[in-house]
Amino acid sequence: MTMTANPTNETSAPRNINISQAVAEGLRLAMEADDRVVVIGEDVATQGGVFGSTRGLLKAFGPERVLDTPISEMAFTGMAVGLAMDGYRPVIEIMFVDFIGVCLEQVYNAVAKIPYMSGGKVDMPVVIKTAGGSIGAAAQHSQTLWGLFGHLPGLRVVAPSNPYDSKGMMAAAVASDDPVVFIEHKGLLLERAQDFEFGANVPREAYDVPLDKAAVVRPGSDLTLVTLSGSVRHALTAADAAILSGVDVEVIDLRSIVPIDWETIGTSLAKTRALLVVDEDYLGYGLSGELITGAIERFGLGSLDYVGRHGNPGIPVPAALSLEREIVPGTESILNAIVRAGAER
Repeated sequence: MTMTANPTNETSAPRNINISQAVAEGLRLAMEADDRVVVIGEDVATQGGVFGSTRGLLKAFGPERVLDTPISEMAFTGMAVGLAMDGYRPVIEIMFVDFIGVCLEQVYNAVAKIPYMSGGKVDMPVVIKTAGGSIGAAAQHSQTLWGLFGHLPGLRVVAPSNPYDSKGMMAAAVASDDPVVFIEHKGLLLERAQDFEFGANVPREAYDVPLDKAAVVRPGSDLTLVTLSGSVRHALTAADAAILSGVDVEVIDLRSIVPIDWETIGTSLAKTRALLVVDEDYLGYGLSGELITGAIERFGLGSLDYVGRHGNPGIPVPAALSLEREIVPGTESILNAIVRAGAER
């Protein structure tokens, strides 16, 4: 496969497609290349996934490789563990990340631990594909929860922000011998292809985007803003507006929660000496605290003039969109956080 981490370096014949199409294409190419790849979950076959990100796979590969299941997450996640131990490379879809708790025992005791407990003799090439994020769907359908999975040792955790990365990171996830939690954002899945302003052009051929590399999606000199998934687009718009306030923001799309690409973050902080984390997930015990503490531990207190974070303060997401916008980072609230950071330096 072609290896690249730069959404601007499209190869031949790029198209403007949306994230669902990009993920489905990444899966199709992976299944064509390796007949050990199987897709399992609720409505992944006949319906093609609740957001269309497995559309066309049943017709291409048949019901033995694209399997609809009952509402039985614990059962089919356990099935994926057995398949992986027997040499298959299962991709399972947990429709919404909010409900992964019903199979969490299989995720954190089996999927995550078996490679360690076997002394590295047993790989667990399982992709747990799921959707998170806020779209006005209330408390039980609006969480991101990547901080939860990041806390559990043994899992790679990724959350792409654009079509190019989604196709390439899905290909890399399927090829990985480590278990990967692949968190799509519902708001991005519903976005039209032409509305993406970066990473919008997707090559037809197979390629990988590495699972452990962040991307600088906007260069800047005054403040390092680290974010991911659905918040990247809002951060870019806010960063452009912040120029009027005299703050030149460098925006980093983290892409990978585990592992964190400290090299890219450190290079940016050496330039800006200021870190703002924007995270749609809960702030308490989560990714934002890990990034700030990790930066201080690695680069030293004296290397930073400012640290701050902006995210869900620890409140179940309300059903009303007007209330959701009060606690989920958006363009206006991110811009306010940037201006505060500029004033406090």
